[in-house]
Amino acid sequence: MSPADLITIPFDDWINAFVRGWLVPNFRPVFRAAQVPVTVVLNNLNAFLLFVPMILTTAAFALAAWRYAGRGIAIFTILGFAFIDMIGLWPETMTTLAMIVTSVLFCALIGLPLGILAARSDTFWRILRPVLDVMQTIPSFVYLVPIVMLFGVGMAPGIIATIIFAIPPMVRLTNLGIRNVRGDLTEAARAFGSTEWQMLWDLQIPLALRTILAGLNQTLMLALSMVVIAALIGAGGLGLIVNTGLGRLDVGGATAGGVGIVILAIVLDRITQGLGEGSKAGTLSVGQVLTRTLRGRGAAPVDATVTGPVARN
Repeated sequence: MSPADLITIPFDDWINAFVRGWLVPNFRPVFRAAQVPVTVVLNNLNAFLLFVPMILTTAAFALAAWRYAGRGIAIFTILGFAFIDMIGLWPETMTTLAMIVTSVLFCALIGLPLGILAARSDTFWRILRPVLDVMQTIPSFVYLVPIVMLFGVGMAPGIIATIIFAIPPMVRLTNLGIRNVRGDLTEAARAFGSTEWQMLWDLQIPLALRTILAGLNQTLMLALSMVVIAALIGAGGLGLIVNTGLGRLDVGGATAGGVGIVILAIVLDRITQGLGEGSKAGTLSVGQVLTRTLRGRGAAPVDATVTGPVARN
């Protein structure tokens, strides 16, 4: 006789009772209202990207790729976007791009403050860390069921599922970057009379910027993978093309959608990676950092000639 024959825990029944019996009846209007900002940003961004001509959008991304990722990625961007347009998937690609940008924007707006709070409070980090562990280990498809029950179906619920799925790297790497700022610098800034806000804005965030941008890059890639899955609950874009091809056994359609996703992923990944690598964070001298910190207080600049360089994160 196995232990399961003696003790059976109705865990699934408990979850169903909590979600269906209490959470949905009492808080669904709140969740519906919470998706309004996401809907507004997504709809306006999607309309803008669809309004801008393909040539202008391609030129803008090619220039960004040239600036941050090099000539090769710029050429790849031009050829890749031209290919997407020629196979007739430009509108779906722009919808996917709007979903990704909206997701990353809200991930940054939520994740950056959470990461800062986690870096400044060990207690808060101990509470937040297991929550992030759960968010990163739960299979992505599992998010869709409660999202549909609480928010319904459509593009906005798909974005909310994407935000929940993609936000942990932003929080973790923001916390890591700020915690890795050298202690002697923070002590020096505090000794010169800097407030906590001045020390955070002028000292810790600039030195942690590379790590924060690495978190933004990882969040973006997770968002790209999730918006494809979110097509199962009514989100559009290239994910819908892939899922429709899968349902109809349309190999050509699914492959075309997949190639569009790959091209968009490479372009966005290389640009954001180059943005982080091109940042000057971590290359300032101690004197330069302290001068930036004290500038708002009207204090005399620190002589940078007597200090060594700040270690990179």
